[in-house]
Amino acid sequence: MTASPEISQTPLMKQYMAIKSKHPDAVLLFRVGDFYETFSQDAVIASKVLGIVLTKRANGSASHIELAGFPHHSIDNYLPKLVRAGYRVAICDQLEDPKLVKGIVKRGVTELVTPGLALNDNVLEQKKNNYLASFYSDQNEAGLALLDLSTGEFLITQNPKDTVLKLLQNYSPAEVLFSKANKEKETQMLSDNYVTFRLDEWIFQYQYGYELLTSHFKTNTLKGFGIENSTNGIIAAGAIMHYLKETEHKNQTQINSLSRIDNEKYVWLDPFTIRNLELLDTTNEKGVSLIDIIDHTQTPMGGRMLKNWVILPLKEMSVLQERQNMVEFLIKNESLYQNITQNLKQISDTERIASKVAVNRANPREIVQLLRCLDHISKIKIDLNQAQNPDFVKKWSALIDTCDFVREKIRTNIDPEAPMLLHQGGIIASGINSDLDELRGLSGEGKNVLLTIQKREIERTGINSLKVAYNKVFGYYIEVSNVHKDKVPNDWIRKQTLVNAERFITEELKVYEEKILNAEEKIGILEQKLYFDLIQILQEFVPNIQKTSKIIASLDCLVSFAFVANQNDYVKPEILESNVLFIEEGRHPVIEKQLLVGEKYVPNDVKLDDLDCQIMIITGPNMA
Repeated sequence: MTASPEISQTPLMKQYMAIKSKHPDAVLLFRVGDFYETFSQDAVIASKVLGIVLTKRANGSASHIELAGFPHHSIDNYLPKLVRAGYRVAICDQLEDPKLVKGIVKRGVTELVTPGLALNDNVLEQKKNNYLASFYSDQNEAGLALLDLSTGEFLITQNPKDTVLKLLQNYSPAEVLFSKANKEKETQMLSDNYVTFRLDEWIFQYQYGYELLTSHFKTNTLKGFGIENSTNGIIAAGAIMHYLKETEHKNQTQINSLSRIDNEKYVWLDPFTIRNLELLDTTNEKGVSLIDIIDHTQTPMGGRMLKNWVILPLKEMSVLQERQNMVEFLIKNESLYQNITQNLKQISDTERIASKVAVNRANPREIVQLLRCLDHISKIKIDLNQAQNPDFVKKWSALIDTCDFVREKIRTNIDPEAPMLLHQGGIIASGINSDLDELRGLSGEGKNVLLTIQKREIERTGINSLKVAYNKVFGYYIEVSNVHKDKVPNDWIRKQTLVNAERFITEELKVYEEKILNAEEKIGILEQKLYFDLIQILQEFVPNIQKTSKIIASLDCLVSFAFVANQNDYVKPEILESNVLFIEEGRHPVIEKQLLVGEKYVPNDVKLDDLDCQIMIITGPNMA
């Protein structure tokens, strides 16, 4: 975006242009007072995408500049629309209190939101990960890193280029990073299929990436993550860490581990197989996919985990058998199954709330929600830990951290009816801070006095419809309808005339207004301080909450399997390390569910081995 000489004349536009020049490829939301404003071409984009009015702003000797804006408290409604439309959005806030500054307020970009770096619930899908991917390849192999900022999940792999590109498709990232030096063929392929962003070639250097990762995880090496020899994977992961800093996501405490996608542990399904088997989606408008049949998870993180289980099937025999045993146990223990299911229904997205806590983005209502979730997780632990349960069930219980300290801190400090927004007040519970309690007393006393004034003035004037009200322009005032304006006492001061009424102030009102507003301003400042002090304490326990969220997600998947097995009369297969596949009276889970009412499914046997029957010819789409 190029600034014209005229546009750069006013101090505000000079400041805007300086900040915009650093983020030319992003829509800049520029905080001015109580509004986020967009200018010039950004305003045209915002007007079109957000459906807000495009106007023109006078600018010194310049004739005009395009302008479109919205109230700052509506950002959670408007920001997702820009991100979903594929735009990068730079949020520029006021870094000083305008009341304390003469001239132009200092401003700066506090966050750069991109499709792959989103924490807003209106951008994210509940049961789908929002991955930022980074791709780097040389002549032989490619490295791939995947980060879900909203959950802290960080994955890395290195394999032949074709294999990595197929895996990339399976994970369906919201945004892909790659080097400007990438070959044209790869660049075109990535750009055609994903929202992409090119980074400078120097960022994709092994030593740079290695240092960024070890610095973040506070380790000397990466051997503990099992990725020490994944050169290209480390380069890709380092580029993600660089991108986080570049986009002002400097607080990254929710990213506390790095997992390798291991070839030996999983069956790597290519996108062609996933699509043709209709595991996640179907090409038929009225069709049903496998995930539609088996996903009866109750929590968002359970739904996300189940999708990952489906696209990356596990090969570890011991873990598979442990899952089978747990599903069988749940089916046989109806009361335990019911208790866990009922508690799972009350658990929201603790994984994403924990990430918001880590970056100071959790609102008070989400903190109350976290407490309720942890309370229900505690009940699940108790249910799993019953005396009669076998060891493998108690193992699940042992993995659950009920975060008792976190629960007690929230329960003690936060009002259970706390609002979503900080400025709405009523966040901190009574009895926690004596100064806050005293200020609330002053505020409440002042408001009671206003009610007394209203009652007294009604009696004095005989105007029963008289009311004491408040707005930001005039403060507290007395409003009288035109029918009664001849009864207004001489000591009232006229402040505003409306179509059907008039507004007045009195010296007494102004005195109490000052007391109330001063108290409320101090309450707001103190409540925010106490709230963020609490958040800082909770941040230490983010890893605990994340680990427990993973366990609850896994348990949710197994409860879902138990439900589906019960509902459809599925049996527990025996998994062996052999060359024999034997299925007796097998049924296709999706086709069976799509039969017309009254139509019976005909089961089939399948037997394949390396001696008697090595080949079978099966016709019909998807029947195999």
